[in-house]
Amino acid sequence: MLQDKKPRALITGITGQDGSYLAELLIEKGYEVHGIVRRTSILTRSRIDHLYHNSEIYNKTFFLHYGDLDDPNTIRRALIKSEPDEIYHLAGQSHVGLSFEMPELTCEQIAMGTLRILELIRDLPKATKFFHATSSEIYGTPQQFPQNEETPMLPVSPYGCAKAFATQMVRVYRKAFNLFAVNGIMFNHESPRRGENFVTKKISFAAAAIKLGIQKELHLGNLDAQRDWGYAKDYVIGMWLALQYKKPEDFVFATGELHSVKEMAQIAFEHLGLDWQEYVKQDQRLLRPADPEKLVGDSTKAKRLLNWQPSKNFKEIITEMVQADIENLQSYACK
Repeated sequence: MLQDKKPRALITGITGQDGSYLAELLIEKGYEVHGIVRRTSILTRSRIDHLYHNSEIYNKTFFLHYGDLDDPNTIRRALIKSEPDEIYHLAGQSHVGLSFEMPELTCEQIAMGTLRILELIRDLPKATKFFHATSSEIYGTPQQFPQNEETPMLPVSPYGCAKAFATQMVRVYRKAFNLFAVNGIMFNHESPRRGENFVTKKISFAAAAIKLGIQKELHLGNLDAQRDWGYAKDYVIGMWLALQYKKPEDFVFATGELHSVKEMAQIAFEHLGLDWQEYVKQDQRLLRPADPEKLVGDSTKAKRLLNWQPSKNFKEIITEMVQADIENLQSYACK
């Protein structure tokens, strides 16, 4: 009797926070997982090293392919080799602040990179489901609170503009070419695997480093900036659920709660018995030219149709990040 064929998934941005968690989730669910990685001189890919070095899964149920969003031929080869049933598009320049310094690169990777993949999907011999991880930054200065799938896009950053373009192109290709193409509108989501250039990681790492005497103070921009912060593992579950739904729909993934940078710093430092006000300094140089206002999501649709729910609250997320950072720093000190 023939065994059922494993479903195949291709993930762009597999070395990132979301990509690594998604790879683990899909492998656990019995998928054959393929990931696209950029060819660089650095071979260490810390978030997926435990998968890469696992001989029981690497090149058996977990495969990596070199590719770049700027080079459609490399993406095409990865698609041909992997023959995916599902594509999760998570790659691209993902730092909002950096997009003001690198607007052309940001738009090239996010906007045109997404369009190139959509074009390639049109030519695939079999129907393939496509998930595009878009961002709450598409809303920018929203006219309604909270924001849902119908809220107009009014971005205020190059990153937000690029994501808005990509989001709209996914909708166009879904309607014009009948693709199973889904936008997951992801509000901010964090974890111990968050990149060091994001404010959540800057705060959790600094709290741990200051506690251990490695760092003296932390410089931040707008302490009053508010966001809807969730847990990354919950959001990758949402990605998978969105592609299992009976038809392609857009979904907002969010907690529906607003918290400030100041509140985050207070929780992080208090977890380690520190007074954040003694160490956190506001730095005007870190303020963004334009900052979105009150981005808070309404995930009613995802909860109703996908049975999706956030599992961790804001304080639990921040304390988990701080605890992971202090444990990592202590382990490095012992080596």
